[in-house]
Amino acid sequence: MNFLDQLHGAAQQNRSLLCVGLDPEPSRFPAGLKGDASRIYDFCARIVDATADLAIAFKPQIAYFAAHRAETQLEHLIQHMHRNAPHVPVILDAKRGDIGSTAQQYAVEAFERYGADAVTLSPFMGYDSVAPYLKYEGKGAFLLCRTSNPGGDDLQAQRLASVDGQPLLYEHVAKLVQGPWNLNGQLGLVVGATYPAEIERVRQLAPTAPLLIPGVGAQGGDAVATVKAGWRPDAPIVVSSSRAILYASDGSDYEAAARREAIRTRDLLEAAKTA
Repeated sequence: MNFLDQLHGAAQQNRSLLCVGLDPEPSRFPAGLKGDASRIYDFCARIVDATADLAIAFKPQIAYFAAHRAETQLEHLIQHMHRNAPHVPVILDAKRGDIGSTAQQYAVEAFERYGADAVTLSPFMGYDSVAPYLKYEGKGAFLLCRTSNPGGDDLQAQRLASVDGQPLLYEHVAKLVQGPWNLNGQLGLVVGATYPAEIERVRQLAPTAPLLIPGVGAQGGDAVATVKAGWRPDAPIVVSSSRAILYASDGSDYEAAARREAIRTRDLLEAAKTA
């Protein structure tokens, strides 16, 4: 089953657009785990188990593991996801961007070492920085397009000299993903929830591409506006919430609290489809 099939299957089985982001910060762990980086796997695995029937995807952010020398824990966590929630795809949030043999090694890291179903990438170095990932049959990749951070304007909102007018850089990226770069049919785009007008524009330019949309929850993105702008019945969106779910409680009830917040967000996103 390829990545897009996995997404569609999880969306139907779990009635969900919600991606649970896994950004473990030991300093924010609940009592009994707090401050202990050796318990990253334990914390995240319990969040996975609490939300496995609510998510369209899980999205571990690699820096939060690498910073604590927890890459082996990440390997075990993704194995746990595949074993305990096999219907929910795993998106490795790595934002890699390099060329040639280095890009090939990053692809090995994402898909062979960690066993991710998809990965996030930076397209800044061009097609040859993306091509090695497309050689993995059925694997997905999301290219940064219109990100949720304010500094995204520095480059993404700049106009290009082009034969088809003066598109903004992020518009050009969207066209590439909808068209010539999408050789394996599994490419998508990262578009921040803090810019619903840009989500709508990206959806116009890339009507069938899956959109990974971070920024709902702690970053303040509007869930309803996000769904209205990006969701179409034949074009999936994957709306990510991390900290609001992970740290819904700092007590012993953190698993139950994470589940309650995931249900609330999942239901809000689902309701927005017909709002």
